[in-house]
Amino acid sequence: MNVTLREYSQEELAAQPVAAWTGQASRLVVGAIRAQLAVEDLTQPHWWTLNHVAATPGRWTRATLIERLAKWDDLGIDFNGVFDDLVARGWLTEDAGLMTLSEAGEDGRVRARERHARVLQQVHEGIGTADFVTTINVLRRMVANLGGDGNLPD
Repeated sequence: MNVTLREYSQEELAAQPVAAWTGQASRLVVGAIRAQLAVEDLTQPHWWTLNHVAATPGRWTRATLIERLAKWDDLGIDFNGVFDDLVARGWLTEDAGLMTLSEAGEDGRVRARERHARVLQQVHEGIGTADFVTTINVLRRMVANLGGDGNLPD
């Protein structure tokens, strides 16, 4: 989808409220991701769980994963409910409290990753790598300037 944007002067753009634009971008990107995950009957916390467990099988307990993921939650998610759902689907197993994905869980994660990648591809349309990197670095700096953690997530 090629979209033509109106051109504005640097002065007009520099006077824009950054929170309005970052907020709108966040709502649209997150909304598109959530819509794609919903096709697989997943939420973002399901997606986060699948990715963390896949990256380091046998590392995460419920408590350690909740501690890790809670900072990203904006919906008041019951993470234990998410974990229970993945266990009930047969996607996640727990052995001595440590989580591992099953083959079905990995298959579901891969399907969700493909859906997620389509959203990211749409987001990146018409934006060169250098401009995207500059945008991320500017946002990181804004976060750090306001006392947040401007480092990339582990």
